[in-house]
Amino acid sequence: MNSETIVDNGKAEAGAQGSRTVLVGLLGRGIQLSRSPAMHEAEGAARGINYQYKLFDTAKMDSDADIGEILKSAEAAGFAGLNVTYPYKVEVIDYLEDLSDAARALGAVNTVVFRDGRRRGHNTDWWGFAESFRRNMPGAKCDTVLQIGAGGAGAAVAHALLEQGVGELRIFDRDPDKSGALEGRINSSVAHGRARAVSSLEEGLNGVIDGIVNTSPVGMASMPGTPVPADAILPAMWVADIVYFPLETELLRIAREKGCRVLPGSGMAVFQAVRAFEHFTGLVPDSDRMEAAFNRFDSTDRD
Repeated sequence: MNSETIVDNGKAEAGAQGSRTVLVGLLGRGIQLSRSPAMHEAEGAARGINYQYKLFDTAKMDSDADIGEILKSAEAAGFAGLNVTYPYKVEVIDYLEDLSDAARALGAVNTVVFRDGRRRGHNTDWWGFAESFRRNMPGAKCDTVLQIGAGGAGAAVAHALLEQGVGELRIFDRDPDKSGALEGRINSSVAHGRARAVSSLEEGLNGVIDGIVNTSPVGMASMPGTPVPADAILPAMWVADIVYFPLETELLRIAREKGCRVLPGSGMAVFQAVRAFEHFTGLVPDSDRMEAAFNRFDSTDRD
């Protein structure tokens, strides 16, 4: 099975030429610096859509914020759907009627579409990381790769890496139950034994490692630092991070200074948004235009 696909866009494209309002949002915690609103709204404006993207930041709500009630309120208010980010990508599944194949395989949802009285969960992170890797890391050696983090985003990235031909994917998470569960889920479906949970960073870094991918929140503005010691990063490695604020994490800075090929989180952020926009509107967006909207943040003081 491959990552998410969208069909029958032609009919929706024709209907978008008249006056149209699309209301969507992002559900997460600590998301005030998200670039998703700018990307989505800029693309909507370019397509002649009154496209409004709202933040549902539980860090700004009461401590007992209920995501089920948030979904219910958004649906009742006429939202087309919500993007979902940390820490709700797994929890949100309990509030949905349907899942796409990718969301079911990953056990994580980052896009919820409200349609015909039903809530359908999708996962665009898988395709988003895969597309970023394909475009920006051609020829990267992938015999052995260490992935740090086994949460909802980690599951998507793991599937994408294996789809890109990784021979052995070592998975480390501070919670061994998470890494073990991800290993089992992947090996029973697409990896056929190529995924291996490791109990420590030392075990994961043992031998020759071609690439390191961080899918944990370590390195975010709110969680500064690096998930891998600087002396473990070697010039022959490539290093990827899915964190995108700051755009250059401590991990990527160290890797770049050592001469490694690096893949920042901007690519996954842009391409998951591209696919989410398709789900919300039925239209195929201009990925270059959405990337330009993302990059405009770099000319400001915001990460």
